[in-house]
Amino acid sequence: MSQSILIFDFKSNEESAQTAWHRIESWKKGFRLGNKLTAKFERTQEEPAAEEPSKKSKKKSEAEEETGQVRLLIRLSFSDHEKLSYTRWLDRIPTEEPFKSAKPEIHNQTDATYDKAQELFDSLD
Repeated sequence: MSQSILIFDFKSNEESAQTAWHRIESWKKGFRLGNKLTAKFERTQEEPAAEEPSKKSKKKSEAEEETGQVRLLIRLSFSDHEKLSYTRWLDRIPTEEPFKSAKPEIHNQTDATYDKAQELFDSLD
């Protein structure tokens, strides 16, 4: 079985991450990929810097609290006889529009970093 995990770091751009998520879901339905293409979000909240109380608007302070890092993890899992489809998706995803802006990390099953990426993917809901 050919497997890879692609990690896209969208930093604090939640809108691009959601667009990428919708793109993945449309591919799954349109190309009938099922469990061959699985995606999960990893969100981490950054601690806001300690500031003195001021007369900032409530909306601005709420927006600052919501800033954090958003990463989209995609697992490609194709059987051995689908090697061509696997390589096409592996080449295609990082070149599509919502994914171009994010810095991709690609962890192939043969890489030493794959196990760590697989553990991260499995730990997310």
